[in-house]
Amino acid sequence: MEFPKDPNILFSIINMKLRDGDYESLSDLCASLGYDEQEVVSTLQKAGFEYNGDIRQFR
Repeated sequence: MEFPKDPNILFSIINMKLRDGDYESLSDLCASLGYDEQEVVSTLQKAGFEYNGDIRQFR
């Protein structure tokens, strides 16, 4: 899957896939989609979102 340029779309995709239980962690999800985990975190942090590993969700 191509890395979305819009951080809000990325936020939605990542949270949906984590919520649906397809992946056990952000690392697993990123590896499966071919995304660089640091790029995902950085992109979403710049947009004001923080990752909470306890609930496996960006907020």
